[in-house]
Amino acid sequence: MTAATFVLVPFVLLFVGFPIYLILFITALIALSFILGGSPTIVQTTIFGSLDSFPLLAIPFFIFAGEIMGRGGIAKRIIVWVISIVGGVRGSLALTTIASSELFGAMSGSAVGTVAAVGRLLLPALRENGYDERFAVSLIAASGAIAVVIPPSIPLIIYGVVAQQPVTVLFLAGILPAIMIGLVDAVYVLWYARKTGVPTTARQRISDILKSTRDASWALGTPVVIFGGIYGGIFTPTEAAGVAVVYAFAVSMFIYKDIGWPELWKITLSSAQLIAQIMIIVSAAGLYSWTLTTSGIPQQVVALVTGAHIGLYGTLVIFNLVLLFVGSFLEPPAAILVLTPVFLPVVMALGMSPIHFGIVVAVNLSVGMYMPPFGLNLFASHSLFGAPLSSIYRGVVPFLIINLIALIIITYVPGISLLLPAHLH
Repeated sequence: MTAATFVLVPFVLLFVGFPIYLILFITALIALSFILGGSPTIVQTTIFGSLDSFPLLAIPFFIFAGEIMGRGGIAKRIIVWVISIVGGVRGSLALTTIASSELFGAMSGSAVGTVAAVGRLLLPALRENGYDERFAVSLIAASGAIAVVIPPSIPLIIYGVVAQQPVTVLFLAGILPAIMIGLVDAVYVLWYARKTGVPTTARQRISDILKSTRDASWALGTPVVIFGGIYGGIFTPTEAAGVAVVYAFAVSMFIYKDIGWPELWKITLSSAQLIAQIMIIVSAAGLYSWTLTTSGIPQQVVALVTGAHIGLYGTLVIFNLVLLFVGSFLEPPAAILVLTPVFLPVVMALGMSPIHFGIVVAVNLSVGMYMPPFGLNLFASHSLFGAPLSSIYRGVVPFLIINLIALIIITYVPGISLLLPAHLH
């Protein structure tokens, strides 16, 4: 009865069309009223307790900074800089899309924000350079998901809070897997460009590279400020997020002068709307997770898995499949808040590092963001660029295949995730 409540009720409500925060909230209330028998005061205490976390303050700051960078001149100058370096290579614009997504993801932490910022600037160029519309939009949707893994990833911040793991270590752990995903995508797009005969862009001269580097110097300073401050011991990730807002604001308004006060007000409103959407999910999922943990289901799952004697590798196969499925229709923050309390005790009992598991979770959910039929990046790309969903579904298949291979490697080779934390922390 208990397990059925936590599994069947959400699926029924999702099928009916309830928003995810209401699904989690209603399920938790049903469990609290009819199974746990707790006091109603637990609801507000748990909801506010879910939000009363210093690391969570990084989320609104990084979202706001990402919006400023995307609409100001920072994202544009970074893309021009990347093009100047890889120009002359067949497939250079596709490579630019991947590299720009990695760089912008490393500044904003938002997958949808990365899709919007990089896509608006590069999709017209990809079309003009001979790339098929399906490939171009699918490339942007898949590349944007890297922001789930590369620091300062918002899902990694949430995982750190839920799993009680240091966010700074999780950020370090996400660097090499994110680079690896970018590299396998790059190999595929180079092969695609050669196979389809995409025209080669003009090779840039040294003077062009120097000029674009000079123009982008303030933009490129953003990740230096964020990560230099964090790992230089100057400030925490939350403080770094606040510094990123001030830096992005100062550079966009006073140095590049690409935005004014009216634009800043619009950016503030859109950021506040997105922040509210995330935080209401966090609060509802906090109540759901509390009732789930109190019900004893995580302990039952640990006993069930360890009693099945399938070992860590077999367990990870099952968990990866569940994470991919859930990640294909739930936003990463909600998926992490719901599944981490159940899965983490199991893998830790089997000897897996919680830092490594956090990266495995993030990579699964990043793939889920462009997995048909409900991946969030698919709908974002459809809405932003007007491409038919059926076309995007077919276009992302190659990216799904190669990134699932990368996921398997990251899952079963923990050294990829744990190398930097072991040597640099």
